[in-house]
Amino acid sequence: MKDKTLLRTGIVGTVIAALCCFTPILVIAFGAVGLSAWLGYADYVLLPALAFFIGLTAYALHRRRRAAD
Repeated sequence: MKDKTLLRTGIVGTVIAALCCFTPILVIAFGAVGLSAWLGYADYVLLPALAFFIGLTAYALHRRRRAAD
């Protein structure tokens, strides 16, 4: 995967996961479609996803710096 695509994927994923973790966007969206019972398990998915995308962004930045040197 290209460094630019990897970095873009990491940043977009981090922003989406952070929005769902730290704002009530997911609560409002799930409540609107009647899936609010699933919110009890959302932290089991969102927090590891946030950690993964932060790691992906860090890895992409590391590859980009190494390629620039």
